[in-house]
Amino acid sequence: MRTILYLVCLIFLSVVPQLQSAEPVDVDLLLRGGSLIDGTGKPVFVGDVGIQRGKIVAVGQFEVGQVGKSLDCSGLTIVPGFIDLHNHSDFEIIAARTRACINYLTQGCTTIVTGNCGSGPVDTGAYYKQMDQLGMGVNVAHLLPQGSLRREVMGLDQREASNDEIERMRTLAEKAMQDGAGGMSSGLIYVPSSYADTNELAEIAKVVGKYGGIYASHIRNENLELLTAINEAIQIGQRSGCPVHVSHFKASGQDAWGMVRAASEIIEAARKNGHRVTADQYPYAASSTSLEASVIPTWARAGGEQKLLERLANPDQNTRIHHEIEKKLKLADGGERFKIARYAKNPAWAGRDIAAIASQRQVPPLDIVLEITKNGGASIVNFGMNEQDVRFVMTLPWVATASDGRAYVPGADVPHPRSYGTFSRKIGYYAIREKQLSLEQAIHSASGLPAEILGLTDRGKLEAGLAADIVVFDSASFIDTATYESPHRYSTGVRHVIINGDFAILDGTPTGTLSGKVLRKR
Repeated sequence: MRTILYLVCLIFLSVVPQLQSAEPVDVDLLLRGGSLIDGTGKPVFVGDVGIQRGKIVAVGQFEVGQVGKSLDCSGLTIVPGFIDLHNHSDFEIIAARTRACINYLTQGCTTIVTGNCGSGPVDTGAYYKQMDQLGMGVNVAHLLPQGSLRREVMGLDQREASNDEIERMRTLAEKAMQDGAGGMSSGLIYVPSSYADTNELAEIAKVVGKYGGIYASHIRNENLELLTAINEAIQIGQRSGCPVHVSHFKASGQDAWGMVRAASEIIEAARKNGHRVTADQYPYAASSTSLEASVIPTWARAGGEQKLLERLANPDQNTRIHHEIEKKLKLADGGERFKIARYAKNPAWAGRDIAAIASQRQVPPLDIVLEITKNGGASIVNFGMNEQDVRFVMTLPWVATASDGRAYVPGADVPHPRSYGTFSRKIGYYAIREKQLSLEQAIHSASGLPAEILGLTDRGKLEAGLAADIVVFDSASFIDTATYESPHRYSTGVRHVIINGDFAILDGTPTGTLSGKVLRKR
């Protein structure tokens, strides 16, 4: 009988979590009667959330004392603020036009992580200090960018690092970690990040691991060598003691479709053996990066733009570069899969694909690529993924949601819609409408899971004592509206966003407050 009563109590507590004591709770803000999804993956339950002095003080059913402001949230869903593990707003977050991060707030995002893909500020302390002084619309954590670190010590040379150079990079990494960086990122298809070998990466990562930081990587290959690249990332984690995080996990290119399943098996085997390996994903079948990184081999980009132009002018190297570009164009259906997002020399090309531009000009697609390269390059959207792969990856319990985008104000360019719609698409479209995964799992992938991956212990869940980063949305209207053709469209359905206890969005309208904080790793 005693055992039965014990089991009943356990079931009751799991269904109605965090029942508070009968002692009245004073709150500055009370969110009343919402459907609560706490970020842990547990089932939804109806209750209240009490906030005082920027902290959550009560969740569930509790007696309320004095109340400053009360909001009726019946019929609405209350969740922890979303955490974007992979963001490229390194400079947008300190720019006056974009530091409010409205396109992320309207998705329910309250924290972003900068320094991704090996690119961004190396001096973490100075970067954090600048944000402290300016203020931001969302919380910010920063990763030490390995590519920028290598560039600071070695320039853009394609060569093996000397022991002295590795030691200098380790010293800078130590300072970054002491200043509160959350870990280190690499971008192993980009220059000069890609010139580092496994040993160099592992030696620097050992410093990061000593401070409990993660190693996040845009791995060396997301095509036919995906499995090899996954194994390299895991090896770096094993050698350094760092938890490994695979950025924007995917198989890119039609000949690689389906390989994410084998890659996931490698990751799951490593996890079963005690290695901490996770990943993130944006819920789209297209990626976005520079045209050069997509079609020009890394050896040709060594030394920077001027060196590349010199190689293109060299008859022997020119032929080899052309051949490799044409192979990439062939895999992209002659350039049809490469749509221009931003091209300063000719803004009118934004939104058009390479093949269409070439056809209009009556020249081969290679000529368009070379023209763009000689004129400073362009950003593209690459339609290289498979929808079934995307749907499979989002169901994996160790895959977080992350945008790979940046803060924007609407403009004339035609960027990837992920900057406006990642979280609302994953939750509103794939979970609520498509039932591809449960709403609780989708919320967990956007809140509790990324907090756990980054080691954030003070947010990511609806729990007393944690920071009051909270989103209230209408599940019937929470959805992305940004498209590949019209990407500058804000998501709909978010009623309120609270960051550190302050309203960033109230009744569907951004307030303009800059209540974000720098999240230094301790």
